[in-house]
Amino acid sequence: MYSGEANGARQALLPAGLQDVLYPDAANEAAIVEKLIRHVSRHGYERVKPPLIEFEDSLLAGPGGQVSDQTFRLMDPISQRMMGLRADMTPQVARVAISRLAQEPRPLRLCYAGEVLRVRGSQLRPERQFTQVGVELIGSSASRADAEAVFLAADALLALGVEELSVDLSLPTLVGRVFEALELPDSMQQDLRAALDRKDSAAVQQSAGTHAALFDGLLRASGLAEEALERIEKLPLPAAVRGEVERLVQVIGEVRAMNPGLVMTVDCVDHRGFEYQTGLSFTLFASGVRGELGRGGRYDAPRGEVEGEPAIGFTLFMDSVLRALPGPSQGRRLFLPVDADGAAATAYRAAGWVTVAALDDRIDPRSEALRLNCTHILVGNKIEELED
Repeated sequence: MYSGEANGARQALLPAGLQDVLYPDAANEAAIVEKLIRHVSRHGYERVKPPLIEFEDSLLAGPGGQVSDQTFRLMDPISQRMMGLRADMTPQVARVAISRLAQEPRPLRLCYAGEVLRVRGSQLRPERQFTQVGVELIGSSASRADAEAVFLAADALLALGVEELSVDLSLPTLVGRVFEALELPDSMQQDLRAALDRKDSAAVQQSAGTHAALFDGLLRASGLAEEALERIEKLPLPAAVRGEVERLVQVIGEVRAMNPGLVMTVDCVDHRGFEYQTGLSFTLFASGVRGELGRGGRYDAPRGEVEGEPAIGFTLFMDSVLRALPGPSQGRRLFLPVDADGAAATAYRAAGWVTVAALDDRIDPRSEALRLNCTHILVGNKIEELED
């Protein structure tokens, strides 16, 4: 390999988890993002656009603290303050809501789309840079707000054509509150939480002692929503946490009223990835698609030192969403010879054609059209389909 080829190979090498998105995939992703934004906008969500980078102390405040270890940092040469590249847009939108839009009427409905960058990928999502699309509903603690978030996330994906979609609902705070209500010692809580995370029934029963039936019942009370709820409601849960289960029942009923056929499942012991959430949370999957398509849940948007503002939202991960959809189609590409009429070319573009203009009248038009991946050619004032 001569030096030019070697230099080109080195220049094309990217860090792990980063990639160039080429045509037609880049255009396809942009079009899908805009479809999603239009869909949620029709439900009253207004678009905002926070910056890619901001001061570390604001970026990592409140829920942003949960992605601190995933955040790239650098020094701002102007202010000499540390800055962070966003690893998640949700904390940024929450900041916008409680600062720039603090005086706007509640509930506040916001939507967004943008790139995020993370220090590390995961086994299911090795990508470190990807596009997020999401919504935040801020200022309402109503169960109807939870139902709207679940419904809208699923509805947006279904409108794109995602097939075999399911929504997994969870209560990430439930197990911890049961621990508190039963006043379990810290060592017992740690062992029990680890066993629940592993879905290890034998270890759960061994760690739970006299509460084995309760925690093993919680572990087994998962599956299709209505069936899981029947099992959960039969468990001897402490009175202090009954309200969470009752709210889950209410939310599922409200979502059912909006989309009777939506596949919903329940897993009340799942909490990983929902560390900053304060109530109902959910994850979206499509059968046969690697990774989650999105996730959301209830949290507190920090408003002061003492209390936060109730909020719920969701984020869709475009790398996974695109894997759940058919690949981009080539579309109609019309080759225009050098002598093509300019007004006619404008009319063709207005009618939806992609036009590719010839730049050299010495080259055979048909050969050039095929070389440039055109599907049709303009001959005189007539469009003809090209054949290989």
